[in-house]
This record gives sequence, structure tokens and C-alpha cells, in this order.
Amino acid sequence: MSTAKVTYIGGLRTNNEHLKSGATYTTDAPVDNHGLGQAFSPTDTMATALANCMLTTMAVKCEPKGMILEGSWAEVTKVMSDAPRRIAQIIVVLHLSESHDAQSRGLLERIAVQCPVGLSIHPEVQITTSFLYDVQAG
Repeated sequence: MSTAKVTYIGGLRTNNEHLKSGATYTTDAPVDNHGLGQAFSPTDTMATALANCMLTTMAVKCEPKGMILEGSWAEVTKVMSDAPRRIAQIIVVLHLSESHDAQSRGLLERIAVQCPVGLSIHPEVQITTSFLYDVQAG
């Protein structure tokens, strides 16, 4: 079964439907590439998919061990190159609970950098990941 249906809706925009759930989102070309920049661009979705995967994979592996990830978040920066136009670098800063001890932090960091999306990105794309343990436990 297919995963998604992507429909070009004009104006450099696509509508994306997850076929199993019916969830949707729209993409828009960025302003520097003739779009309006009013939604995630296709390259934005790729860059944010990396952080989504990191957080989800950490939760899958760590929540059964009693490690709390709720409230954790990531800041994503995408850097484009011009020739050829492609993603050159993805910078992810993960903000995680200050309550994690040194052993838990090491586990979280190993899981994050081995997530399936990260392992699927071409090696020429530089991935820079930082971990800040600054989320208040609560």
C-alpha cells in the first residue's frame, strides 16, 4: 500500500495526504525559489524529518525504560547550497530534560545520531547535532 498522495495544487504548492490516517499538510516553494514561503518547503520537510525521527526514535527506545521525553524539542536550521541547489547542512539542536543523568544522556545521544532518517541522508549533507539539557523537569 502507498504511504502518501502528493498533489500539485498550483502556485508552487503541493498538498500531501497520509493515506492511512488522512492527515494532510501543504508545502510551498521558498521565497528565494519563486514561492511565497507560506508553508514548509520540500527541503524544510526533509530537514525537520531528521529532528522528528531523532525525537521519535529516542522515545521509542527510552520511554519503556521510564525516561521521560515529553516537553523535549528541537531547533532545526537548514543550509542550502546554490550549485547544485540542494541541502548542504542540517543543524539540529535538541533540548532535553535536565533530569537525565550522564548514562541516560549518552544513550539518548547515541540513539539520536543513529535514527533512520539521519542514516538515509546522503553523506555529502553535513549533519550537526547538539544536545542541550535545559528543559525543566516537571
